[in-house]
Amino acid sequence: MKNELVVSRIFNAPIENVWKVWTDPEYVKRWWGPDRFTCPSAEIDFREGGRSVVCMRSPKEMGNQDMYSIWDYKKIVPMKTIEFVQNLADKSGKKMLPGDLGMPPDFPVDVRTVVEFKEIGKDQIEMIVTEYADFGSISHFAKLGLEQSMDKAVSVFATQSK
Repeated sequence: MKNELVVSRIFNAPIENVWKVWTDPEYVKRWWGPDRFTCPSAEIDFREGGRSVVCMRSPKEMGNQDMYSIWDYKKIVPMKTIEFVQNLADKSGKKMLPGDLGMPPDFPVDVRTVVEFKEIGKDQIEMIVTEYADFGSISHFAKLGLEQSMDKAVSVFATQSK
């Protein structure tokens, strides 16, 4: 089974703004989670060795459940690359095992994530997100969720006036 998931999107905005998609809590809250999911909170400690805690809320018809993730930053190259490890967590940011949260037994514990930013034109940025993990039985949903989240991130800039 393939152990990486890659999603790429083009943003029509300056690199400084696209960078905020991952570094500014107000931006993160606008895109984190697949369609119909929301992000009511994002506590961002964006620095190597830092840990962010983000909440994803399911839609009402799916129980309005809050699910937390932590992002432990390993390497940051400003305006170029962000490397972090994602894990499920409780509200306080304590790492939790997926099975303890009702996830399938083959849900990955550590998801190494690399975000790359490439300037491809004036105010045109390609963002490539690679998640390294074996997603097992949820592989299809992991890919769909990442694609929908990245579409929401792109739309953050599509709705801003120039």
